[in-house]
Amino acid sequence: MFGLLRIVLIALGLILIIDCIALIAIDKVNFGTVLPFLIGVVFLGHGLGAPMIARVLVKHPVLRRIWYGLWLIFGLWLMSFLVFVYSLQQQIARGKQTLPPVAAIIVLGSGTVAGKPSATLASRLDTAATLIEQQPQALIITSGGIGLGQPRSEANIMATYLQDTHDISLDRIYQEGKSTSTEENLAYSQDILAQHSINKNMPIAIVTSDFHTIRAVAIAKHQDYQQPMALASPTPLSIRYNAWFREYFAFGSGWLLKEY
Repeated sequence: MFGLLRIVLIALGLILIIDCIALIAIDKVNFGTVLPFLIGVVFLGHGLGAPMIARVLVKHPVLRRIWYGLWLIFGLWLMSFLVFVYSLQQQIARGKQTLPPVAAIIVLGSGTVAGKPSATLASRLDTAATLIEQQPQALIITSGGIGLGQPRSEANIMATYLQDTHDISLDRIYQEGKSTSTEENLAYSQDILAQHSINKNMPIAIVTSDFHTIRAVAIAKHQDYQQPMALASPTPLSIRYNAWFREYFAFGSGWLLKEY
């Protein structure tokens, strides 16, 4: 049993380390890559050094209690993370369903690269384009401010992408170009909605990445959107699980900041 546990720890450690190094190498340096990398190092170290750790713990009862306590804390955290992943999967499934008629479609920003949407943002825009085609009566809002060193707002880059890639006229797209967070995306979009006599009691689609749907809907409801409907865009498999990991902590941070 002890030998099997060592093998599992070594295998998990190597998987986490290799995955995170590959993502960090392509500039995916964030909480979703750094922390799993550190967890992988701990797993690998425990697996390789298990005999030595066992000898030290036998000789030092206080260290043994601390060691078991840390593993207990990690186990409780892992359970909470698995509950979050389960809830996320349920929300993703709902976000892939065909939406009923909506009054407006808000597409949330997700970063740009050299004046173009990032892969994650392009996926959101492609998903939004399908809904826009299905519901031509809906008001369209792209939401995202001006990034550091960028001459154009993310909202403008998003609108241009919809025009160039999906032939959606810029005249149909209203740009909210001040926001820097999901909370601000939804808050600042309210001014545009009000200008077109759309109130928060009406059904409003929020287009975002699948991993982001729980938090986006929670923030919308906190801002008194009565019928927010998340439309989930797929996240590339290469970054999917790291994105879920990062979102888990972002959700906790949002709760502490009273965003919902």
